[in-house]
Amino acid sequence: MDGTGEEGEFEEFVASVEPRLRRALIACFGPERGREATADALGWAWEHRDRISAWGDPVAYLFRVGQSRSRGRKVRPVFERPATEEPWVEPKLAAALAGLPERQRLAVFLVFGAGWTQVEAAEVMGVRPSTVQQHVERGLAKLRAVIGEEDGR
Repeated sequence: MDGTGEEGEFEEFVASVEPRLRRALIACFGPERGREATADALGWAWEHRDRISAWGDPVAYLFRVGQSRSRGRKVRPVFERPATEEPWVEPKLAAALAGLPERQRLAVFLVFGAGWTQVEAAEVMGVRPSTVQQHVERGLAKLRAVIGEEDGR
């Protein structure tokens, strides 16, 4: 493959879209299902590549495709501990995050875990930035309550 033509254009498209799409879907479904949903969404994009130029925001559109293709599998995400040395994180955070409703967990992860702006998270989630802010505020309040309650505070 020489990187030209239709395949080359699609490779460039995937290189620009895949990292953000993967992070969002992993935040939504956990590492394993998130990567599977990303592959499903990009496979769908290849099948419909003639329409890509008409998409206003391909990441948000493909996020929805990945979500819809993964909806049948209702398994809560498992937050795996990475093999690399990471900064200290509250040990109860993973379980507390897993207990949040999906939209709150996604908003909290995208804004605080991935460093996205609320506007970027809103585009991917298909909501207004004010809605993302509400999800983040409610999610953080629940996280503080769960982690604080368990510590006896």
